[in-house]
Amino acid sequence: MERLQKILSAVGVCSRRQAEEYLRAGRVTVNGVPAALGDRADPERDRVELDGKPVAAAAERVYLMLHKPRGYVTTLSDERGRPTVAALVSGCGTRVYPVGRLDMDSEGLLLLTNDGAFAQRLAHPSHGTEKEYRVTVTGRLEGCRDRLAALTALEDGSPIVPARVAVLERRGGRLVLSVTIRQGLNRQVRRMCALADLRVERLVRVREGSLTLGTLPPGQWRRLTAEELSAL
Repeated sequence: MERLQKILSAVGVCSRRQAEEYLRAGRVTVNGVPAALGDRADPERDRVELDGKPVAAAAERVYLMLHKPRGYVTTLSDERGRPTVAALVSGCGTRVYPVGRLDMDSEGLLLLTNDGAFAQRLAHPSHGTEKEYRVTVTGRLEGCRDRLAALTALEDGSPIVPARVAVLERRGGRLVLSVTIRQGLNRQVRRMCALADLRVERLVRVREGSLTLGTLPPGQWRRLTAEELSAL
């Protein structure tokens, strides 16, 4: 027996968070009976329906890498009508959802999948997946590498594991930095830069764990290889 939100997310219907909202709204039934948050079912024996339609297992597990461009929100739909990453991967043949987030102004490597269990494992803080960003900054550049690397908390007191920071190049009054973190708190790199008196002009995620963005063009996606999945 499994929790219904796990069943729904595992077959690619929605994320676990969205499944909880569907359950609270009374949109999910098990064998014809309205289900509640916390209910369980046997996916092999019970008839689980969303809005009266049977929840069928996805034909195949899909794992994508997207080069998210600036100006897209990391969600499947947006009430404000902004462009979403879902539109960029609509040609993959099934409904997939993001693993983690990149804010609207950030770019780079974003994973999407219809495998809920995989997404949960990879996104969970205990997994400690490294995320590397290429960050173009202005502001108080002198000594900024050391200031960033020394940070152990954000402005609200949230503790962070010290980042690995390297200077990649100088472009006039700008520096391009490599910043590698493990936690991925909300807008963490931007908040770190603000604490170090830096202004972020561009932020691109170039690596997540063993996966690298490589030469994948902005707005394009590709399927992960079997070797990449094994390494993750």
